[in-house]
Amino acid sequence: MVFRKAILIIHGFAGGTFDLEYLANSLEFQRNFDVFSFTLPGHDYGLGSVKKGEWINSAEEHILNLINNGYKSIYVVGHSMGGVIGTYLASKYKEVKKLVLVAPAFHSFMYKDTKFNIFDSLKTGLKNIRDYKVSAVFARLRKLPRHSFVEFRSLVKTCYNSPSFVYVPTLIIQGNKDNIVPISSVNYVFRTLKSKYKEMIFVRDTGHDIFRGKRNDDVTKEIIKFLKHKNRRIEKEEKREI
Repeated sequence: MVFRKAILIIHGFAGGTFDLEYLANSLEFQRNFDVFSFTLPGHDYGLGSVKKGEWINSAEEHILNLINNGYKSIYVVGHSMGGVIGTYLASKYKEVKKLVLVAPAFHSFMYKDTKFNIFDSLKTGLKNIRDYKVSAVFARLRKLPRHSFVEFRSLVKTCYNSPSFVYVPTLIIQGNKDNIVPISSVNYVFRTLKSKYKEMIFVRDTGHDIFRGKRNDDVTKEIIKFLKHKNRRIEKEEKREI
């Protein structure tokens, strides 16, 4: 039997393990934690023909591998689309004992309640171009075929009700300058979770790529504190800002 706890980190749409590298490295230094991350299908060679089921199946394969290797307590950390997948895992596997959701993309600047939201898409898209270099925006867009956005939307639709089946302690983190995932997304998750212990932290001066910003150390400390704290049997519902 394995007495150490496993932490499974899931990156976001069009991202990679590099997005959460700072967090993963920091968790490696904590006692009694074994840290695991993986690259979702298509994110290493191209998203052209990847289906939503491949993303879900890959995550399930990794968590089942941990279970089969004797881990009885698994903590899942998911960023953006990884937060959607992580919530699904927490709703399905009893071995998931804690959940951390960083900007979970149940809503996005393109979709709200799984429906296309053209007005906010245009408004937020223009704001993104103002906030970042135009060349960087279009360089990323060129790498994403339309098919991948359709599959992303389908994934969210499939997992949309997952928060209503999550009972484990959950920490939600959202940057207050996130132009990709709106506040309606984290509010939906916080409201829908069945967890008796749930926290939501809003991070000042922070966008969507939280672990690549200037507040990454503050956020990482909050996550470590939550994962190490014995909060399983404590009832708590709190929203705060850091």
